[in-house]
Amino acid sequence: MLKEGLTARSRVTVTEANTAATMGSGDLPVFATPSMVALMEHAAMTAVAPELDEASTTVGARMDTTHLKPSGMGAEIVATAVLTAVEGRKLTFRVKAEDGEGVIGEGEHIRYVVDRVKFMSKVK
Repeated sequence: MLKEGLTARSRVTVTEANTAATMGSGDLPVFATPSMVALMEHAAMTAVAPELDEASTTVGARMDTTHLKPSGMGAEIVATAVLTAVEGRKLTFRVKAEDGEGVIGEGEHIRYVVDRVKFMSKVK
């Protein structure tokens, strides 16, 4: 059952593959903002996945986040998502990312519960 308080964490280590320089979001060898956003989305998806039937999944619709400080190569990044509101199919999460030095990003993320088959039928 989808209810406020569901939470999950996702982890990743900063490598060349997820730096701003590699992803094209900047030219420095630091954890990329798009990588942070993806990690936050993964945590949110994971928080509610066990509560959905096999025909359903969630898709991201909005991310409002700040990237507060850089994280260098080798840092472990942990993203946490907490479900804060359920309004029908609309799910709102508080998201946060941290490295060994503290919070590196935070914000709000909205996902929607969708039927897998119906959703994919819209893909051309």
